Amino acid sequence: MVEQRKSIFITGAASGIGLATARLFAEKGWFVGAVDIDAEKLGKLQRELGEAKCFTHGVDVTDRDAFGRVIGQFGEKTSGKLDILHNNAGIGVAGFFEDIPYEKTLEVIQVNLIGVVNGVYAALPLLASTENSLCFTTSSSAATYGTPGLAIYAATKHAVKGLTEAWSIEFKRHNVRAADVLPGLIDTPILNNTPMYFQGQRIPRQDRVQDAAPKEGIMRLIQPSEVAETVWQAYHSDQLHWYVPPELRRIDQRKGESPEKVRESYQNQTIFSPDQSE
Repeated sequence: MVEQRKSIFITGAASGIGLATARLFAEKGWFVGAVDIDAEKLGKLQRELGEAKCFTHGVDVTDRDAFGRVIGQFGEKTSGKLDILHNNAGIGVAGFFEDIPYEKTLEVIQVNLIGVVNGVYAALPLLASTENSLCFTTSSSAATYGTPGLAIYAATKHAVKGLTEAWSIEFKRHNVRAADVLPGLIDTPILNNTPMYFQGQRIPRQDRVQDAAPKEGIMRLIQPSEVAETVWQAYHSDQLHWYVPPELRRIDQRKGESPEKVRESYQNQTIFSPDQSE
């Protein structure tokens, strides 16, 4: 049993933002619950951090019962307490909406939205029993404006953002805070693991997304450690939405003023879309 230590439970913890967050909080003396569908990579994290600092378990976040069991096991180690739930697991699929197979669309919805809902249903009792706890979710810059070529992914992240706003009010009844982070282009495996479809067929990328990313500006490539630091900052703040990089907030502001102008600026965005000339 973990005594007198704060705790964080992270989904999608085997790589990218989740892995960086697990490492950061372990360094700061927190007890880390790390789950992912990739149990093999979690084993490496367990060996790196040690059992005294980390609880790991393979889990599919779309499986509500399995999620609940793992949260229960984690709670047994923390005396029923949880300071931060970090719903971070996510997947993507790219291409024009009608070109993406229906079942792939449902997979994204199941992981990115239902997985978040499952996590909150399972963890809310632990959060509610912990003073100053935080329900934190990884949304996306795609939640600032529907991203062409990533329509379903963007829809799930808009949903997460909306849930966070509602939860930030509803969960005050339990003295639980809610916030999210809207990362831009983060150097994580999802960038190159996201399948792309054209006319119903999966097509190979001709280059790495990282190589095509701008070197500067609002959509420059960001390291996952910057997002992990934001999770830490969010715990010590009452801010609702966090943007990485901070300039992404401008898109939300511009959309409020004129969504039509933002739409025009997105017309030529193709980093996650197949070449229309093919």
